[in-house]
Order: sequence, then C-alpha cells, then structure tokens
Amino acid sequence: MEIIREYFPNLTEKQEKQFSLLGDLYADWNSKINVISRKDIDNLYERHILHSLAIAKFIKFRTGSKIVDLGTGGGFPGIPLAIMFPNVNFTLIDGIRKKITVVNAVAEAIGLENVLGLQARAEELKKMRFDFVVTRAVATLDKLRPWTQRLVHQKDVHPIPNGLIALKGGRINAEIAALGKGTYVETYPLSDYFKEAFFEEKYLVYVQV
Repeated sequence: MEIIREYFPNLTEKQEKQFSLLGDLYADWNSKINVISRKDIDNLYERHILHSLAIAKFIKFRTGSKIVDLGTGGGFPGIPLAIMFPNVNFTLIDGIRKKITVVNAVAEAIGLENVLGLQARAEELKKMRFDFVVTRAVATLDKLRPWTQRLVHQKDVHPIPNGLIALKGGRINAEIAALGKGTYVETYPLSDYFKEAFFEEKYLVYVQV
C-alpha cells in the first residue's frame, strides 16, 4: 500500500481503505481462481495496481464520464481506476465468466458502486458507448483500434479526444506502425511516472479514433 501512497499522496480515507483491502481479497480469490500469475501475487501493488494507475497520471477522467476496460481479466486497470475516480462509470468486460465473477465480488467487497462487470466481448456491446477504452496487455494496437471505434462515441468532454488508452510492454514501434500513417498516436514511457525497475520498457499508448 505504501507504494500507492508514494505516488498518489492525496487519497481520501475511503480510497486508502479500498486500496488496502485489495491485497487480501486478490490473494484469497487467486487461491481459488487463477486470475493473477502466482509469481506476481506478492507484487500485486506494484505490478498490477500501480501499473493500472499509470492511466491516472496521464488523464483525469471527468465526473460522469464512461470508461470501458476491455479484457479486464481480474479487474485491471478498471478496479484501481474506479477507486481513483469514484464519480466515473466503469464497465469491465471479459469473455471468461470466472474472471468477471472475481471482478464483481471484489467491487462489492470494497464498496465500489461505479463498476459493472460483464461477461462479454467488445462486439457484443452493440448499444453501449464510452468516452475511452482502457486496456492492459490484451491485444495488439491494430486489433484494439477497430474494437475501440465501435465502442467510443463522438462527443468529447475531456481535453483530449475520445479514444484508446492502452498499457503496453516491450517493443511497440511495430504495433504503432501497423496502425498506418493517418492514425494519431501518443506514447509515454511509464518510467516517466514511476521509478521502479518493473516499469522500464513499459508504455502508455493513446490512440485517437
């Protein structure tokens, strides 16, 4: 929990409590359903929670906005972001039912009322539209972009236009090149936000759609 306080010192008492509860909750659920790599569960706060919160360093979501976490897995980045932005609506989707079971159980256990977990794929959300799609280690950018185009509406309420915010690792230049020259992309090294060695060669990529 200390690592979250270090980078986000202005948390409310409620947010601190919610973040502090995640460690035991995920350890318990991971013993039943493997939603996090077992070698990573001891590094939950750095490698999953803080990693997710890199998006909160990039953008402050506005009250009432709608965000979809595509391929959320056990709830990342959606759960940490929902704690950080309690007045923003988060829909967390994944095609695997047991992962959404964990998402909804964790959200309920910590009192998150701004999270909806759905077993669904992007193409199944035919009538739902969002300000941003967020995602972490789900697919290449050229696959994420058409999914995002179907899910994002055209009315912008943030300083940056609606689009995709993806947490990526490794060599991303080839992925960006595959989007084509007409695509507007911004890339931010996570080492600019966090000093831990884990964040070297990890990036936040914003794609306008």
